[in-house]
Amino acid sequence: MRLLIVIGLILIVLGIVAVAVPSFTFFTTERVADAGFFKIDISRPHTIVFNPIVGGLALAAGIVLVLLWRRTASP
Repeated sequence: MRLLIVIGLILIVLGIVAVAVPSFTFFTTERVADAGFFKIDISRPHTIVFNPIVGGLALAAGIVLVLLWRRTASP
């Protein structure tokens, strides 16, 4: 039963993050040309977008799991 609360809390945290931060961008560096001492590098952006519906569903599922654990834990 302890696993239920841990999964629920993880889902709640991930759901809040997914709703609060809808997307993030990171950059990778790629070498375009390399001829002796002449080198050309470029930075390419990569954007990851979180669907707010999925974040809301994760948040709701986490709340349900935590409430379910509290219900089964109480005498």
